[in-house]
Amino acid sequence: MATATGTPDLKNSHAALHSRHLAVLPDWLATYYQEPIELTHGEGRHVWDAEGNRYLDFFGGILTTMTAHALPEVTAAVREQAGKILHSSTLYLSRQAVDLAERIARLSGIPDARVFFTTSGTEANDTALLLATIYRRSNQILALRNSYHGRSFTSIGITGNTAWSPTSLSPLQTLYVHGGVRSRGPYAHLSDAEFTAACVADLEDILGQANGQVAALIAEPIQGVGGFTSGPDGLLGAFKRVLDRHGILWITDEVQTGWGRTGDHFWGWQAHAESGPPDILTFAKGIGNGLSMGGVVARAEVMNSLTANSISTFGGSPITTAGALANLTYLIDHDLQGNARRVGGLLRSRLEAIAAALPVVTEVRGRGLMLGIELAEPAAANLVLEAARAGGLLVGKGGRAGDALRIAPPLSLTIAEAEEGAAILEDALKQAQSQLDPAGSRGGAA
Repeated sequence: MATATGTPDLKNSHAALHSRHLAVLPDWLATYYQEPIELTHGEGRHVWDAEGNRYLDFFGGILTTMTAHALPEVTAAVREQAGKILHSSTLYLSRQAVDLAERIARLSGIPDARVFFTTSGTEANDTALLLATIYRRSNQILALRNSYHGRSFTSIGITGNTAWSPTSLSPLQTLYVHGGVRSRGPYAHLSDAEFTAACVADLEDILGQANGQVAALIAEPIQGVGGFTSGPDGLLGAFKRVLDRHGILWITDEVQTGWGRTGDHFWGWQAHAESGPPDILTFAKGIGNGLSMGGVVARAEVMNSLTANSISTFGGSPITTAGALANLTYLIDHDLQGNARRVGGLLRSRLEAIAAALPVVTEVRGRGLMLGIELAEPAAANLVLEAARAGGLLVGKGGRAGDALRIAPPLSLTIAEAEEGAAILEDALKQAQSQLDPAGSRGGAA
């Protein structure tokens, strides 16, 4: 369970800070927990809050602390760069930006790739949409139902998750296709092959109704905010064969699935790779390990289709690219993708065994260290979130109804830490089961 050290300063308590937060920040700015907490420092896979409590971190600041908290190699790179120059903008050459772009271009799998750095995944997806609509001279975009691609005005316009879409206004005309959720909807009863065929038929039907040419399909290989849902392997590749016939671009949103998190692949799109790489790839979150880093990779002819003047004040800044380079080097040198596959496989097996005895859990899904637990109702997710925190574990929440737990620890997670986290989750799930169905829980234990 969470352990506190020392005596908390009442002036700096969570309650006092939350009161100030409510007085000055927007009402719609969501926070976790009935009594929100402030995280003050971290090390490895653990973080501490302002009142001295220690937690095992299974969410990494929304899949952003990719390697480890306070990773010495990243800290050293940032400290060294901070002593030289923090900022210059893209109006000047940057050795770190070129070094990082070269590495990402090679890793992307996209031929003749060009890289543009941004400060977030939202900005990366905005840029990808700008490039696609200019290249194709169309504002029509295909997106998956239950999707999420950012909080800007443009990216909200392609968000298929209504819980995160506050307006129907958009500069884009978005056409939503099936395929983001395997276990629900009209095709859930089908086999994987039949599911894929039905989704492809749906895509063909929508294209037949489109008014003019469509610019691009944007898709998360595993839907993040949607609750770590996905279609079968190969689905996006089947889509790409249709898209290629029409000249439509494929944008893969790798903001959450990139950098080896899924274990089996370095990029999520590689689970659908029989039709070749995407035309555009967006990334963010984990590459910076907490630094504000995102970007777009695209074929040169697509990237260079932008003809107006354009720069970035903060994208690819010296300090973020220095930290990202150190982070990427550590990830590859220590085979954290392999660790995500091994430890993630063990963690999923453990969670599936736990879920088998608890009716409150309807599905365990995901791959690598990107695992989702869907629960029978949203109230259960809130109960588990609170109980896990009280037990010393931080997890995330997602799904259109807020009924799924999101488990995405740093990729350096150890087997012992995976077992520890699974044990805390088991207790939290049992507590939720008992609170939602006390009579059934007593009967099951008799």
